[in-house]
Amino acid sequence: QVQLVESGGGLVQPGGSLRLSCAASGFTFSNYDMGWYRQGPGRQRELVAQITKSRRTNYADSVKGRFTISRDNAKNTMYLQMNSLKPEDTAVYYCNVDRHGYWGQGTQVTVSS
Repeated sequence: QVQLVESGGGLVQPGGSLRLSCAASGFTFSNYDMGWYRQGPGRQRELVAQITKSRRTNYADSVKGRFTISRDNAKNTMYLQMNSLKPEDTAVYYCNVDRHGYWGQGTQVTVSS
């Protein structure tokens, strides 16, 4: 049974930082490309960052230079380090197994003064 469990969200002030985690189980994590997506208020779900099984990365233009995606295959966990957060980063953040339609339940990130 494939499971993806996001954690690490919360309320932060503009300019602050958060680290999100995605704990994966039920598949061979190291064999799959992964990604983070988000859905903000009044918006559709959008790609935030991707990381391949070989650790190649790709970022949305809106987060380049501020967010870093990584993975620890020994722990079956993917991370998203978010720095210099802006109010427009407010969204529910979701973990995804690329091309397989598996999603976690999401974790809320709110950036506000």
